Amino acid sequence: MVLLSGGHAGGQNCRTVKKPVSRVITYVDKIVHSVAERAETIGKKMFARQTRVALAGILIGVVVLFSGMSAEAQSDYRVRSGDTLQIEVLEDPSLNRTVLILPDGSFSFPFIGTIRARGSNIDQIRGQLVSGLSPNFANPPTVVVSVSSLAQQQQTAAVSSTIDVYIMGEVNNPGRIEADPGITILQFLAQAGGLTPFAARSRIELHRTNTSTGETSVFLFSREGNGRGPRIGAGTVLLPGDVVVVPSRRLFE
Repeated sequence: MVLLSGGHAGGQNCRTVKKPVSRVITYVDKIVHSVAERAETIGKKMFARQTRVALAGILIGVVVLFSGMSAEAQSDYRVRSGDTLQIEVLEDPSLNRTVLILPDGSFSFPFIGTIRARGSNIDQIRGQLVSGLSPNFANPPTVVVSVSSLAQQQQTAAVSSTIDVYIMGEVNNPGRIEADPGITILQFLAQAGGLTPFAARSRIELHRTNTSTGETSVFLFSREGNGRGPRIGAGTVLLPGDVVVVPSRRLFE
């Protein structure tokens, strides 16, 4: 009986021990499944992240490729009057601006003054800007130059046998004049019969309208080569539709 009782007690002990073991196994199984699911999720996230990184790398490569092609194309282009350039100075964003190439082929820039751009490529203009700005920086600045828009008016002049240019004010023969393409403002004044004695020789105006935007820009020209402020040169080439205005001189001018 003792043995039987002992056997009965042993059975109870076995059942008592089996219960906690099964719970532990169940708990461990849940942990394993949880870890497995988490690992799978992390793996998916890592794969998605790697995919995004790869796609971003491809996109950057494409952008760099096309940028390089664009930069190479622009580096061979020779700037003309009427073109618009976008200039950025990384060290000083206040110098960032869009400049118009004047009819005499130049543009003005802070700290430098007048820069001759017509006939130069982008790299040459960038070199002029870096050279001119360097005295104002501890190290040579990083300058980015690109062609923002092209002068389309010159294409019209190239296909016409003559161009219509207008002149008014203190000249001997005002009105519309049929001129040869490539005529300069000084030659045009001579073709208009020259200036009258009452002409403001240092304040001659060239009015040029942008056919794309309809905006008119006014440039000053001095027959004597003097006057305050920037002036276009005597070699400035006129375009179809240009209007030259010669105002009357003021008292004691």
